[in-house]
Amino acid sequence: MKTLVFASNNAHKLEEIRAILGNKFDVKSLKDIGCNVDIPETGTTFRENALQKARYVKEHFGFDCFADDSGLQVEALGGEPGVYSARYAVKNGRQVTAGNKDDANMDVLLEKLAGEENRKACFRTCIALIYEGETHFFDGVVEGHIITEKRGDGGFGYDPLFVPDGYEKTFAEMGNEVKNNISHRAKAVEKLAEFLFFN
Repeated sequence: MKTLVFASNNAHKLEEIRAILGNKFDVKSLKDIGCNVDIPETGTTFRENALQKARYVKEHFGFDCFADDSGLQVEALGGEPGVYSARYAVKNGRQVTAGNKDDANMDVLLEKLAGEENRKACFRTCIALIYEGETHFFDGVVEGHIITEKRGDGGFGYDPLFVPDGYEKTFAEMGNEVKNNISHRAKAVEKLAEFLFFN
């Protein structure tokens, strides 16, 4: 079984990725390969950030690797939070702890959208893969809208606020089995898997 490093220690993401890639690859986390560095993400796009992380692992540890950068883009906010999705509250001057980061980010988003009728949004993922000496990119997008209050206990990030088009439940309400089939990350990983399985 070929080893691939996923440049993340996010347990939720790793679970999703391993569920989709199945038994074809041994997907290792950064922790698994002894990488304890907080790899910087200084790009202005999801693609730049994903490639930055993948390159770091390849250059320092030698493994074929893929990395993702994902985020929420809200039309009325000009595409915010975008690449700052995970640190939106901090960017807006809020005090954040590890335990309340998601809630703080969502609170800022709801405040910015207060009174706004246009709630259109999308989740976007870009995966950068460095594999057998070549670099490839895979994108996934899911369109939807932001509701006015949090609903659901599942998922992570902005999932309790996001209802994908064609559904009435938020990502946080629908459960991983459904979400993993329709999410932005699922779409990008599906393209990644298709490439890996047939190359």
